[in-house]
Amino acid sequence: MLYIVITYLWASILLYLLLGGADFGAGIIELFTSQKNKQVTRKTLYSAIGPIWEANHMWLIIAIVILFVGFPVIYSTMSVNLHIPLTVMLIGIIARGTAFTFRHYDAVVDDMQHLYNTIFAVSSFITPLFLGIIAGSAVSGHIDPSARSFADAYIFSWLHWFAITVGLFTVSICGFLASVYLIGETKVEHERLRFAHKAQFFNIAAVVCGALVFVAAWFEHIPLIDWVFGNWIGRIAILSATLSLIWMWTLLYQGKIRLLRPLAGFQVTMILLTTTFRHFPNIVVLKGGGYLSLTEHAGHEKTVEALGWALLLGSILILPALFYLIYSFQKKPLAYGGEGH
Repeated sequence: MLYIVITYLWASILLYLLLGGADFGAGIIELFTSQKNKQVTRKTLYSAIGPIWEANHMWLIIAIVILFVGFPVIYSTMSVNLHIPLTVMLIGIIARGTAFTFRHYDAVVDDMQHLYNTIFAVSSFITPLFLGIIAGSAVSGHIDPSARSFADAYIFSWLHWFAITVGLFTVSICGFLASVYLIGETKVEHERLRFAHKAQFFNIAAVVCGALVFVAAWFEHIPLIDWVFGNWIGRIAILSATLSLIWMWTLLYQGKIRLLRPLAGFQVTMILLTTTFRHFPNIVVLKGGGYLSLTEHAGHEKTVEALGWALLLGSILILPALFYLIYSFQKKPLAYGGEGH
């Protein structure tokens, strides 16, 4: 049952990155859109994420609950030592959701709309940035449970170049996912090309930020190259992601968009698989060579068993309802004007 719980934990993180990440990416796209195209972009984004945007955070909640119930030592270590980036991330989620709601449902349309738009776009950038910082910090070896100063315990555990570059890479991935997803949300050719150019921009940004992650890992003596390329699973995953990326852009230039979203999701899945497989089950790498393991630091056997059954039974109720929600609110692509990038 332990491995079932671990599988749900990994799947919930992946789904939050694929769905919630694309949700954040919508705001990131708006942040990097010219002023004359912002209104057109907002209408397309709202059509895409409006009906189910709240449901995306379900995956984050599931991951947190799994850690809290099934792996309390890991949960407490991360929530204490990384409480600053966690707090910033949660504030970003709240601010983004509030601004998204107010700017679309506010009964009075006034100058506050500008503030709502700014909060939505900026928090859409900040939230995945700190989500990536948290992920990078967990495996960086900078978390020191025995630290005796505030800075060592709560600042330098996450404020370092490796974690920051992972955060920027996460932002780029979110923008890339949203751009690819939105290519199919409009039938207007120049709008489709505009989102395709956004996808190219964030694809290049992801490559650059990914390279910076490796550079930062090398300077901070983090064996990232070994984690990624030191096993056959990692090499196959990276090769598969690269080939699927080439295939995706080939299809895009041919005007075939049906497979773009699955291919983009596949690429992100391969990246997550590559970065988690090598040091599994050690989910947190501590300073000095210690680690927190999903197998060695799991909760009581009966608790984990109950959690596993709850996840299995809950899936029977939740997943069909979620798929029906997506199906029910699926809208036809919108045809809005606007030119440029």
